[in-house]
Amino acid sequence: MWRKETGVPGISNHNKAAPLCLEAAVSGASDVLEKVSGPESCSQVKLKPAGQCGDEEECPYQITLPPLTIQLPKQFRLLEKTMKELQSLKETVRQLRSACMECSQQADQSLPKHSTVARLKEDQSRGDGGTRAPKNSSTSNDVIQEIQTKMNRMSISLKNARGQITVLQGRLDLLDGLNLKNVEEVVDSRVSNITGVIDKLSSSCSTQCAAMGSPQHIIAPRDCSDYSIMKHRKNGVYKVIPDPRNGTFEVFCDMESYGGGWTVIQHRMNGSVNFNRTWADYKKGFGNVDGEFWLGNDRIHLLTKAKDMVLRVELQDFEGVREYAKYDQFYVANEFLNYRLSLSGYSGTAGDAMHFGKHFNHDQKFFTTRDKDNDMYPSGNCGAYYGSGWWFDACMSANLNGKYYNKKYKGKRDGIFWSTWHNMTTEYYLTNYRQAFKTVTMMIRPKNYAP
Repeated sequence: MWRKETGVPGISNHNKAAPLCLEAAVSGASDVLEKVSGPESCSQVKLKPAGQCGDEEECPYQITLPPLTIQLPKQFRLLEKTMKELQSLKETVRQLRSACMECSQQADQSLPKHSTVARLKEDQSRGDGGTRAPKNSSTSNDVIQEIQTKMNRMSISLKNARGQITVLQGRLDLLDGLNLKNVEEVVDSRVSNITGVIDKLSSSCSTQCAAMGSPQHIIAPRDCSDYSIMKHRKNGVYKVIPDPRNGTFEVFCDMESYGGGWTVIQHRMNGSVNFNRTWADYKKGFGNVDGEFWLGNDRIHLLTKAKDMVLRVELQDFEGVREYAKYDQFYVANEFLNYRLSLSGYSGTAGDAMHFGKHFNHDQKFFTTRDKDNDMYPSGNCGAYYGSGWWFDACMSANLNGKYYNKKYKGKRDGIFWSTWHNMTTEYYLTNYRQAFKTVTMMIRPKNYAP
């Protein structure tokens, strides 16, 4: 006898004779047996004797069946999934049980028992504090120690942060106590001190050069006032040397107006010279000293450094009105300080346009040109907008280097401008005519000059 299992509980095949044909197969999703017949099924079944035998009926046989394809119902898949979930739950229960046993062991070991009284007394005699650490709690102690270390670090960081916040708060309170005016006064005073030191060193060096017999100190006077003292009373071009360390250069001297001795540093008369120039042009000067010109910021600095100078501004409009503004203190710093202007002590008839208001004060301002922005206007370059080089604020209440107009004009106020002129109130709107000036002259001479 032989038997072939199909793999489905309760289903088996029995055959007693050869050739054998398999007639049953499992298919479908409802466990229904279906008949399978035909020559192809039977041709794949082989039955042959296996091994030696005396009696043919008792001889063992070996049967070869074709591969079987059995489709099981979907409930078997759910059963497999349930078995996996059950196995996972069993593993979780095992881990929890192990953890609880470990915790209970640690708790038991941490409590002193009657059997450990002698041991506790021994520990106390050694100074261990009378309590023994659990032998199996090294992992828990490591975790607790790590947490305590992190907490200590966080505490130290928090203390440092509080200290820094306190320091910053103190600095902020100090800054709140300072207003912008105080800061400007401090900066101005320090710059003035530096300028004074530089001037003293320069004068000392010039004196030493003269004492050593340097031939340069006798080439020419320092400014036009020296020529006036030498009885030169005629207007014209003269050579001066404000600093013996530098070469001579030509200036126009006004020897006839208001006591004479005036060194002219700027003159406008017909618009023949363009004043919309670069920083380099204003540095070295441009134009002709016997016509329209700008003497040059380097030369103006040397002239005002050598002596305390007075500035006189002469203006005349096309209606023939002539007025002036005089300043008892006039100084232009060197290029390192962007030719900073120091101006004070107004008197005259034209009005003090150089100190017009809080945001239109040209005193202590740097020089600005179209290619170098040193003004106080945050959103643009005043020199580029108005087409000139000047000591702009944000932007101006005076600009004697503006465009030359030979008559009144409209639009942007980019011409020669003096805000305190007698009829400026009529120019409030852009559609109104702007004031034009026929002549402008800026000239300086020493404060202690006596005609």
